[in-house]
Amino acid sequence: MGKGKLHINILVMGHAESGKSTTTGHLIYKLGGIDKRVMERVEKEAAEMNKSSFKYAWVLDELKAGSERDITNIDKAMWKFETDEYNFTVTDARGHPDFINNIITGAWQADCAILIVDSTNTGGFEVGTFEPELLAYFLGVKQMICCINKMDATTPIYSKGRYDEIVKSTSYYLKTIGYDPVKIRFVPISGLEGDNLIERSNNLPWYKGSTLLEALDQIQKPKRPFDKPLRLPIQDVYKIDGGIGTVVVGRVETGTLKAGMKVTFGPTGLTAKVKSIEINQKAVEEALAGDNVSFKLKKKIDPKDLRRGYVAFNFKDDPAKQAISFTSQIIITNHHVGQISEGYTPIIDFCSCSGAVEIEKFHSKIDPTTGMEVEKEPEFLQKGDAAIVEMIPKKPMVVETLGECLPLGRFMIRDKELIVGVGVVKSVEKKEYPNKGKSTKSAFMEGCKKFGAAMANGGEKFWAAIANGGKKFGNVLVNGFVAAGVQLALHYIN
Repeated sequence: MGKGKLHINILVMGHAESGKSTTTGHLIYKLGGIDKRVMERVEKEAAEMNKSSFKYAWVLDELKAGSERDITNIDKAMWKFETDEYNFTVTDARGHPDFINNIITGAWQADCAILIVDSTNTGGFEVGTFEPELLAYFLGVKQMICCINKMDATTPIYSKGRYDEIVKSTSYYLKTIGYDPVKIRFVPISGLEGDNLIERSNNLPWYKGSTLLEALDQIQKPKRPFDKPLRLPIQDVYKIDGGIGTVVVGRVETGTLKAGMKVTFGPTGLTAKVKSIEINQKAVEEALAGDNVSFKLKKKIDPKDLRRGYVAFNFKDDPAKQAISFTSQIIITNHHVGQISEGYTPIIDFCSCSGAVEIEKFHSKIDPTTGMEVEKEPEFLQKGDAAIVEMIPKKPMVVETLGECLPLGRFMIRDKELIVGVGVVKSVEKKEYPNKGKSTKSAFMEGCKKFGAAMANGGEKFWAAIANGGKKFGNVLVNGFVAAGVQLALHYIN
């Protein structure tokens, strides 16, 4: 990967059979991310099984499988390619068992989404759920490229009419979510044939816009919060034999992670020193906000003591603390749950963390567009309602306001696999760490220093007092001995 180029994370989205894997595999292959010999072998195997159209999806799966077989390759987002402008990583979490975690993990890491729409589906985008796009937008993926795929299979082939129809319907739905269609590039492509992926296709003479590659290079550079305290939510933890030890994988959301740095993991307060850091399987001395990293810990820590969703931070610089409770602004987006009352306990998902929370109190119902209060302490909430509520986590978790750390301050609300709503954190009641994060030894040493300083500052007064009182003390002592001698003499005389 080219040095000095900004690293961009891409989330590829689309409904089933839209051609996500084929498009991604073909793009990476054309950009040199897949060995030609591997591609030729997979292509031959696909042809022998009369599955030639699956070749790019299969080679992508083979890359994934190869990564999973190699225990030392713990970089989950392993599909990488480079353009003239950026280094790209295609974030992917297909190993996760459920759809929700898949989208949330990808959207949490992504700077831009590529939405793949199947042009041959006559129901197309209109009849599908747009939960993935809603999740992506709310989790902060504000830039999007929309690829109208399978243009080689429309009727007639490479149909401008079909392209215009899909652009219109897709724009409508994306606008209802919050995206501005004017800022989205709609690129007609064929993921299988390669039309408009890298080079402009002669099959689409009516299209004058960007190719997919050009659209990727036109992504606006994201602003990284380098100057904020370190926040690194954990995605995975591994114990690797052969002297390597415990390895933590995650994304630096804010601040900087440095080799040799002492980090603490919230919400437990466990502390360890960073032995080394890798980005894209290359050793580096530091990782900045936006970097997907793996780092080895110098201290022997059982991976069971570190979990997905924990947050690494530098204790000297604004610790990330466990939330006792937090006040949030939520919007109920799904009517299937009916009315919800105080005491309702859904699951919330943010960054890599997921856990149950009790909605203890409804403070007020508000206008979702203005934020103004429309009803104080409502009895229930339902679809379309926005409210200020008090939430209590049912397990230890680090929660922060939007101003402190954006990814730790917004969340999805779900009931099992059903998206119920979304929320943002307004304020947090935080739990302090014991001894303010110091170990017993460090606390003892600091106490010794303070005692020594007090002795030094008060030493002169102490010895002056001894000197001044010495004469009086001596006189009292002498007088006491004299009196005792007199009493002893009288005893023997009598």
